[in-house]
Formats: sequence, structure tokens, C-alpha cells
Amino acid sequence: MATITYCQALPEPLDELNALGMTKFQAFLVAYSPIIRKAVCETVQNLLSGSLFNKSTWNTYVQKAYQINKRHANGVIALAKGQVESAKECRQNHIKQLGGKLKSALDWLKKSEKKLKDARKFYQKKNWQNSQTGCGFPLSCSVKYKDTNWQNLRFQIHHKKRYIYHLTKKIEHLKLAKIQVKVPFNQVFIVGSKTESYGNQVCQWDGKTIRFRVPYCLEKRFGKYVETQLGEFKRKINRMPIDGSKTWHFYYKQNKWVAAVQFTPKPVNQSSRPISYGAIGLDINPGSIGWAYCDADGNLREHGQIPLEMGLPKNKQDGQIVKACLQIQELADKYACPVVVENLDFGKKKEQLREEGKKYSRMLSSWGYNQFCQKLEAILSNRGIELIKVNPAYSSLIGLVKYVRMYGLANDEAAALVMARRGMRLSERLPRSLTAYPLVKKGKHVWSAWNQLNKVIKSWDGIKCRHDYYSISVSNWESLVMPQCEPFG
Repeated sequence: MATITYCQALPEPLDELNALGMTKFQAFLVAYSPIIRKAVCETVQNLLSGSLFNKSTWNTYVQKAYQINKRHANGVIALAKGQVESAKECRQNHIKQLGGKLKSALDWLKKSEKKLKDARKFYQKKNWQNSQTGCGFPLSCSVKYKDTNWQNLRFQIHHKKRYIYHLTKKIEHLKLAKIQVKVPFNQVFIVGSKTESYGNQVCQWDGKTIRFRVPYCLEKRFGKYVETQLGEFKRKINRMPIDGSKTWHFYYKQNKWVAAVQFTPKPVNQSSRPISYGAIGLDINPGSIGWAYCDADGNLREHGQIPLEMGLPKNKQDGQIVKACLQIQELADKYACPVVVENLDFGKKKEQLREEGKKYSRMLSSWGYNQFCQKLEAILSNRGIELIKVNPAYSSLIGLVKYVRMYGLANDEAAALVMARRGMRLSERLPRSLTAYPLVKKGKHVWSAWNQLNKVIKSWDGIKCRHDYYSISVSNWESLVMPQCEPFG
């Protein structure tokens, strides 16, 4: 089960403050954090050296070198391993992201060079003026920039090649460069254990007072134990169990010491019924969230939209995301059903932003999809509501073709209905007027048919935007599909 972390600033009772305006506990953290950091840095260097790491041997060395006990040394090793693993993962993600950008740039370069080559080939023909097809990239001049579109494209190709060379060299360097790990100042980390009282041997908290076992190197200055009043972690839904392991992390942020406790949460009572009784589907977009509730038979019962404002500062956007998640939670409580969302990866789309338009790039960059999913999952899990993630393949196309005109839905609401039905394991077959026309072999998955239909729709002249789907009735689909499929018969 996943862990949860609660954070709270250490209080500063007036009766505990010294002449420097700190409590004894805070003064101990200030004195102990440099020792911890030095031990963590040495452990990180040992982990990155390439030699075989023996945890037991290194634990003994850290105890003797820094005069701390075994539990403190376990925290040092755990913190160092976490920092190293995080640095390695960030390096891999960085290389993967640069590789995606390189692939997108190479695809753009290949298409642009072909476009320019085909255009030159067209104008080399003797009777190109009498051509019925015309040129896909005609030669034209811009009054504003005083050059032709061919010159502009050659200029873009030149700089794209420089960009590709820069990316290639950067990826080669990152694959061979040493991993650098940044160890922050002013932090203390203590690993918990479920066999110990209060879930931790060194740092014990009874709900009101926190008591810390002082390492040997600081016993003369602070005594054997330091303690302070911490109080409870104020949460509307507190999932911290009485028993179980509790790992403590103290760090300095915004001129205050913060206590963070990590634990395995106790289970909550499930408030949502099994998905066979119905589900709420979500179609998440940067400008709005479309939702639709379908019953046990897969029929639409209610639908709506949750508007989202773009271009907000970080704090306001976080508040907007939390507010939207709470609205979804209220809907799930109202219908007592699970929530179905699409399992998307916006990372691949963001790798192609350089080759997209400015408006699309700005819209996608300002949208925190992963942040929204994390907050939604946390809010729903705290209230016993199941969250199901499904593959969103062809969900928008299915909604536009089947449900937009049938129910009079917006395109995101229609896609949300498809998501809810997909979470319920209900199949989405082609409309009866279209079944005979796409060339799909028997025995293949139903998505194969939607894939063929998608290719046919892209070649239609009758559908240029999503609003055109509202004007097509079921009886009219046959007249649109048949002319496109007859030449393949």
C-alpha cells in the first residue's frame, strides 16, 4: 500500500524559547543537521564510487565516524540512497525527454525537406500550369517579411539542423557524465520500524509530545533526550494509525522547522459501490472537465462540465484543481459509484511543443495533468471512492460518432460517457450504418474498426471540425462512408 506524509511546522511555546528565540528541540536540530549532512554526503560518494556497497559494514563505519547509534545511521543510509536513486531517475527522465524532442525534430525535418523537394520537382515540369492537382507547397511571397515561403522554410530547416546537432551532443554528454547529487542543508531523517513503540525507536510521538533520542556526539550539550510539544496533525480525514512504522523527516523551510511523518495509512470504508452498478467518466482537458454518469446498463443518466481557467498563477491553479477534485468527489458520493479517468501521458505531447503552434504550446504547458491526477487520487482514496484508469484510445472519436447527436452532448461529455462505459467493460461497436464499410478482418479487436473509420473520416470533405458531427444523423453516415470505401472494394 502507498504511504502518506503529514507535515506540520514545529510550534514555539513561549516557555520553551531561549535567548536566541529557539526552543531546545530546534537548537538540537540546528546542531545535528550539519552532522547528518556530512554523513549523507560521504555515503552518497561511496554509493556513486562504483564499489560494492555493504549496508551493514557501512552502518558500523558511520556509527564510529560520527558517534551516532544504529538507528541514526539507518536514517543516514536511507536518505543517501533516496537522493542517489532520485538523481539517477531524473537523469534517465532527462535523457528520455531529450530523445523525444530529438525524434520530433527529426520527423519535422524529414517532412519539411520532402515538402521542399516535392515543390521543386513540381515546378520543374514543363506544363505545371495545366496541372489538375496543383502544388502542395506553392511559391509565394510575404509582403510583411519580404521573402518567399521557400526561403522561410529553408531558414527554419537550417536552424532545425543546428538544434538537432545540439540535442545529439547533449544526449551523448549526459549518458557519459557523472551523476551529481545535491544534498540539502538543515534536515534530519529517521527511519521508523513497526516493531518499535510508537513506530520509531529514536523519535517517538504520543499524539502531543515528540521525544528525540540525542546521538552520542551531542549528549554532553543536550542530554540524552530532547522533547517539545507538537500536537496532532489537523486533518479532516486523519488516516494515521496508532500502530505501524512512522518515519520522521525534519527540514527547515521558510524560516521554520517542519516535522513530516510518513506512514502506511489505515484503510477506509469503501463508499462507492462496485463498478457494475454504474460509473462516472471524466474527460480531462486544459479548459474544462467533462463528466458523465451512466447506470448499470451503460445508459447516460446525467452529465455536465467543470470549467477551468487557464493562465493562473501556481497557487490559484492549485486551488482551482483542488476545488474541481472536490466537485468530482461530491458527484461520486451522490451516485455512490467509482470514477473512471483516462490514463494519459502528456510528456510525449510536451516533447513536441517546439514543432507546434504558440497557442497550443502555451495551453499545454500551463496544464498540470499529473498534478490533477495526484490530487484527485488522494482526495478520492481518503473518502473510500475507487479511481479506475483506462486506456483512452479512440474515446473522442467514439463519443463524436455515437453519442454527440444521440444525447446532444458536448464533445468532452461524450468522451466522458465512453470512458465510463469502458471502465464498466462495455464494448463500443461501430454504428449499424457503418459496420459493412470499413475494411476490417473478422476476429480482430473492435478498436481495429475504429482505427479504419478514423482514417476514412480524416479524408472526408464533409467533416472539417467537431461541430460538423452534430449535423450528421445516423441515416446520413452511410452516404458519407460508402463513396470513400467503394474504391477499395
